[in-house]
Amino acid sequence: MDYEVMMNGNVKIGMLAPEFEAQTTMGDISLNNYRGKWLVLFSHPGDFTPVCTTEIIAFTKAHTYFKQLNTELLGLSVDSNASHLAWIYDIYCKTGIKVSFPIIADRNGQIARKYGMISNDVSNTETVRNVFIIDPQGVVKTVLIYPMNIGRFIPEILRIVQALQIADCAKGSTPANWIPNQPVIVPAPQTFDALQARNEEIEANSNGMSWYLSFKDIPKNCIEEKENCKITEKK
Repeated sequence: MDYEVMMNGNVKIGMLAPEFEAQTTMGDISLNNYRGKWLVLFSHPGDFTPVCTTEIIAFTKAHTYFKQLNTELLGLSVDSNASHLAWIYDIYCKTGIKVSFPIIADRNGQIARKYGMISNDVSNTETVRNVFIIDPQGVVKTVLIYPMNIGRFIPEILRIVQALQIADCAKGSTPANWIPNQPVIVPAPQTFDALQARNEEIEANSNGMSWYLSFKDIPKNCIEEKENCKITEKK
């Protein structure tokens, strides 16, 4: 698997995220440093570029909300650490915003290629806008890819983290357009008796469409778990 990842950048949902060590704007780090936390690892094409600047600012403004979800942010591009530092200092001087998460300096592109962040049909050197959401056990849970000219919608990345956490805790799934505090989908029954029982439950509680699509409220323990993380959400 390591050879496949190194040669093709074939990072898939459900696999362990490839380990790395890197220099960043906040010192040397490794992926292993983030075990026990959720991680949003994202790449940007280059420093001192307009779309990337808006994204770095937007991620910084949202960092507090990610932290409340036990989630850290980690950026990456193939620019040097000196370039990263000059860029985030310029952002600070112009806006007063201090970038609150590390940015990896991946000068040789080793990490970028390992994760498939470079699309050779677009650029042989610059990274496109990848997002990898990695769970506390180091498993890749979500992979998003945006073109260079389209900025990411940070609230959606935040929503995905929330959905992943709730789905895991509630042992269910989230429906289309799910937002926090809404019900989740109950796993479909696997036997005919359970199917009949599910339909009876739906008829009694009006909590679904058919045996294969029904809903339940978020379990209390999942809500309490979020409250322990001091998460405040609008109802």
